[in-house]
Amino acid sequence: MKTLAEAFEHTLQDIYWAETALAKALPKISRSVNNAELKLLVDDHLKETKGHIKTLEAVFKSVGQKASGEKCEAMAGLLKEADGLIEEAEGHALDVALIGAAQAVEHYEIARYGTLREWAKVLHHDEAHGLLSSILDEEKAADAKLTALAVMAINEAGENEGKRKK
Repeated sequence: MKTLAEAFEHTLQDIYWAETALAKALPKISRSVNNAELKLLVDDHLKETKGHIKTLEAVFKSVGQKASGEKCEAMAGLLKEADGLIEEAEGHALDVALIGAAQAVEHYEIARYGTLREWAKVLHHDEAHGLLSSILDEEKAADAKLTALAVMAINEAGENEGKRKK
């Protein structure tokens, strides 16, 4: 890469691969969680993720590119970590660990979409800028929902679990 336009295209391919991989991973995560609210959030995010893939295809089209992915090592690592948690943890520990893993994914996506949105603005890709902004807003909302669930339900259950052990 030698130009901002090339960095934009590369990063767009990266996040496209990441969203596609996430869409494949979320059903397994949903089947693994114990908390009903967390399962609902995961299932809702799968629907959003599928929408993000379609929106990214529109972004590619708006900048005159064919939608394609390039392996995102960061997302591959985050999903591998989630798989490891599913294998190693159980019960409440699994739920809290998966919330943490899900937030790591959200934070990665927020960073990528924030960067892409600003690059689109500089490159005068106005339609792409708007589309990327809408995905960014949804990723921030997903992270806020995970935080609220962790604080209100999951962490409280863990605190009660700690009191029972004393």
